[in-house]
Amino acid sequence: MEKILCSKEDIKEMLSAQVKNLYRKTLQAASKEELYQAAAFVIREILMDYWIETHNTYYEKDVKTVYYLSMEFLMGRFFGNTAINLMLYDGIRDAFLELGIDFTELEEAERDPGLGNGGLGRLAACFLDSLSTLNYPAYGCGIRYRYGIFEQKIQNGYQVELPDNWLEDGDPWSIRRNEYAVEVKFGGNVRAVPKGNGEYRFVQENCHCVIAVPYDYPVVGYGNQTVNTLRLWEAKPIKQLDLKLFNEGNYQKAVEEQNLADTLTNVLYPADEHIQGKELRLRQQYFFISATVQTVVERFAKRHTDFNLLPEKVAFQLNDTHPTVAIPELMRILVDIYDLPWNQAWEITKKVCAYTNHTIMSEALEKWPVELFSRLLPRIYQIIEEINKRYCAELISRYGNDPAKIRNMAIIADGQIRMAYLAIVGSHSVNCVAALHTEILKQQELKDFYKFYPAKFNNKTNGITQRRWLLHANKDLAELITKKIGDGWITELSQLENLLQYENDDTFLHQLMEVKKKNKLALVQYIKETKGIDINPDSIFDIQIKRLHEYKRQLLNILHIIGLYNQLKVNPGMDMVPRTFIFGAKAAAGYHRAKLIIKLIHSVADVINHDTSIQGKIKVIFMENYQVSLAEKLIPAADVSEQISTAGKEASGTGNMKFMLNGAITIGTMDGANVEIFEEVGKDNIFIFGMSAQEVAKKYAENTYDPWGIYNMNQEVRMVLTELIDGTFDCNTDLFRELYESLLNGYCGRADEYFILADYEDYARAQKEIDVAYRDTRRWAQMSLRNIAKSGKFSSDRTISQYAEEIWGLTPVKINLKP
Repeated sequence: MEKILCSKEDIKEMLSAQVKNLYRKTLQAASKEELYQAAAFVIREILMDYWIETHNTYYEKDVKTVYYLSMEFLMGRFFGNTAINLMLYDGIRDAFLELGIDFTELEEAERDPGLGNGGLGRLAACFLDSLSTLNYPAYGCGIRYRYGIFEQKIQNGYQVELPDNWLEDGDPWSIRRNEYAVEVKFGGNVRAVPKGNGEYRFVQENCHCVIAVPYDYPVVGYGNQTVNTLRLWEAKPIKQLDLKLFNEGNYQKAVEEQNLADTLTNVLYPADEHIQGKELRLRQQYFFISATVQTVVERFAKRHTDFNLLPEKVAFQLNDTHPTVAIPELMRILVDIYDLPWNQAWEITKKVCAYTNHTIMSEALEKWPVELFSRLLPRIYQIIEEINKRYCAELISRYGNDPAKIRNMAIIADGQIRMAYLAIVGSHSVNCVAALHTEILKQQELKDFYKFYPAKFNNKTNGITQRRWLLHANKDLAELITKKIGDGWITELSQLENLLQYENDDTFLHQLMEVKKKNKLALVQYIKETKGIDINPDSIFDIQIKRLHEYKRQLLNILHIIGLYNQLKVNPGMDMVPRTFIFGAKAAAGYHRAKLIIKLIHSVADVINHDTSIQGKIKVIFMENYQVSLAEKLIPAADVSEQISTAGKEASGTGNMKFMLNGAITIGTMDGANVEIFEEVGKDNIFIFGMSAQEVAKKYAENTYDPWGIYNMNQEVRMVLTELIDGTFDCNTDLFRELYESLLNGYCGRADEYFILADYEDYARAQKEIDVAYRDTRRWAQMSLRNIAKSGKFSSDRTISQYAEEIWGLTPVKINLKP
């Protein structure tokens, strides 16, 4: 990118003008929130010409474009990352410094957009960054949630969900595009209209309609002129206000349409324990998919009459099963609106669509009740029925009339629509997200489909963007690396391997550990300011931050902490490196047991952190409202990265990659991408424990696992579990009984379903090895360096290059805007 975008003086003038125009204030009178908003508009003004030129170039060259369809885009704050990718970060920071503006405070004034929940959404955000940096034409397509998933507050140790009102202070990064608004239909009935040739056209009537309005957000590539678009849809009513009803005093009825539309895009993943929640989730999925597919096909049809060319111009990537309705929706548009024959439309649809599977757990493969689906999306249901009928005919042709086989593989069976199966049947590519994940799906969960469609299945190991997770999140480490090997790693992460030449350089190793110490001190200060807790910066910072789910085994972590605490109570003088255990996690609003684990973590922390007899050797911290901006504070400070899911349950994980990139050492099972991290760094630079995925699968199959045997033979485990129910951590001895029962007897499920007790002893062994290893500061620094140096494989740039070349058939498009 040309480095003549703006001088410091230009930036100062633009900022002053924005503050005056937006707030009728001078720079001196503006609040930090107002300065942030003005600064965001400054950056937007700078990038706007590139954004326009990017899309003009795509249109003029009629390029193939990928549409990345996802329920989540966990973008994180836009300001700093956009400034970095524009190569303006230092210039803006210095200009603001000269104006007496604290740049760090300005960045902190931006609220995290409430557009995602966990790894699925953050992966989508990393992919968008890489798509722009690699010059690939792309859109991200999703929903503009008004209140995100929720803002987590902790009250008396319990998670409480509050609306995440991230739009409250405005949204300087989006542009509302009313000209692209489209109508989306729900419910009603389908009428067959004769076409005069013995065929019929199908029309949906008497339906409830909403307007989908797109908001476009810029996604800036690093060091080039590409600015792709994240397009998020918001629901609006056909009729804003029924004035007649309003004037008659029927105020609630008058705004009913508005309320229904608002509900559609208010919250990400509404609780679905009840039928209303299930229906809302399905509405959300179809809403943004229908809006996107309608827009894309209409744009294509304006320039092309031959729909056989659609796969040469359009790729839809389904990020997990949520966007699977894109397959029947594309069929609906091609068959019902553009009058294509079914077979032609089906071949086009399969070539356009590709599916990414993100889960190994069969219960997480999305299914919809036929009754709900057919009522809410009657025409889409008819199309799925037809797809299923023709697909089952293929199965019968291959396997004969085998009712059990057909039932197991059918898209519609037992009163449910299996969306993962529809995604597999209706896509030309089915990719998994780690090598182990791919093999498990091919050999276990989806083995019948792999045998039927072997050419469709492939692996694309996940990745992360180094621009956000190193260059922005860990500036001191980025600067140290650049001084040693240059800045090529920013766009080619494999260059970090050049750091291995300094593996025995004591000066560099010391510098590396000084950066870690500085990051730890910054986190110590942040925790003191936000939680009022003092922690020892010389302790091992042992961090587990991820969505709270039983298979991710935060429970194993806290049980081991209780065990360690018990050892200290018996022997306060025990020789151990002080340890600070840090958790960050949101539990789904309706996931009772996950929320109970959060309460347990807080109850244990309350006891341990106030027990002076252990001399501060253990501290337990739970960081409230975990999100991207908090991760950017925690990850650079971590010594140990907890990646301890039950082997065979985590598809990939990307948190493990972020920690690795920042020099933390992994303690983990051989699960997901941990396997590939192990292969990269070697067995001496990672702490592996627990059963393998094959051993776990065998235990499930044999169904002979008895956790009571472990309880009876392991005194430490027995003491820990007893303390869950004897009042040690809460005077209500029944509070944590559900956790106790779930581990030993089963509580609404099999006993110790995720093998926490089975892996406990080996986990404790690995934790002791960490204690020993950390004492050798030189060796620990070498381990940290090797993790950083070998993280090149895990760049999302590599992943996206593979998607583009092997699935989408995309060609990079260089943007050349004359200065």
